[in-house]
Amino acid sequence: MIKVGIYGATGYMGGEVLRVLMDHPDVEIAWATSRSDSQVADYHPNLYGTDLKFIRPEETTPCDVVFMALPTGVPQELAPKFLKEGAKIIDLGADFRLSDRKTWETVYKKKHKNWNLIKKSVYGISELHREEIKKAQIIANPGCFASAAILGLAPLVKAGLIDTSKIVVDGLSGTAGAGAELARPAHHPEIGNNLVPYNVVGHRHTFEAEQELSALSKKKVQISFTPVYVPIVRGILDICHAFPTKKVTRAKVMELYKEFYKNEYFVKVYDLPKEEKASWQYKPYPWVNSVSGTNFCFIGLDVDEVRGRIVVFSVLDSIGKGGAHVGVQNMNLMFGLDETTGLTRRGLHPI
Repeated sequence: MIKVGIYGATGYMGGEVLRVLMDHPDVEIAWATSRSDSQVADYHPNLYGTDLKFIRPEETTPCDVVFMALPTGVPQELAPKFLKEGAKIIDLGADFRLSDRKTWETVYKKKHKNWNLIKKSVYGISELHREEIKKAQIIANPGCFASAAILGLAPLVKAGLIDTSKIVVDGLSGTAGAGAELARPAHHPEIGNNLVPYNVVGHRHTFEAEQELSALSKKKVQISFTPVYVPIVRGILDICHAFPTKKVTRAKVMELYKEFYKNEYFVKVYDLPKEEKASWQYKPYPWVNSVSGTNFCFIGLDVDEVRGRIVVFSVLDSIGKGGAHVGVQNMNLMFGLDETTGLTRRGLHPI
């Protein structure tokens, strides 16, 4: 059994790690931390009736892997202690996501205190870094918007089919992505019947997506990204607009995606046929709630042949494939398990 610790287990991400790992056949939850003396059900009512209990951070014991669901800047301070104890680390936050120190410190507006640990870390997009993840000591779990954009655009970038200097991504996010702390834009009376743009230029997930897609294409990728909170709880929809360098058809692009992801269990290329006589054409495109509570990413697409544009729809759960679930997928790889272990659940419908 893999002994797992969850450091920072009171938020949505930590709670989702607990929920998923409770069903994992090869895991023993060694501990989960909270700075308060509250019960697990005080934060996660869905876990009422389990035998899970919080411990104080100073009471942690050595284990095989530690999930960190903590504010930016904290994991880099704690990581040396757990590495010294022999644990592997899956950071669900941003401390190890960027490979350039100047960029990281500019984006996050603070000094990185253990930059040498970047050499021990791997960016946790399993579909792109599977072999590196298997050998890693630290996993930098990707941001939710970045995950959707990277998975949505990777086949086009890899094939050299689009202008990599001109990619536009509109990101729609449920309010779980804002975390459990109270904030006005995520407050129900504010977000209900509303759409809230935020950090419309220079959002931190932009830099992750550009970093990973540039490495894949072997040349600089530039993304213009703008996020918006929408009145749902879980879920990300990235609408990716890319401009092909030669004429393409939807059928050909669909073939490219199917080939790229043919061996990927958790990425499904959405290929329901169009309804030719339908006035409202929605059947060929994935819905966010289809992947809620899961580790799946559904990708759909279309091509505007008249104007020369490819539009890709990439949907995933912001704390599922965009967070806790992919962290467990990475853990499976790190410990030599089938990467689907404990993660094959499908979404609820209706939700």
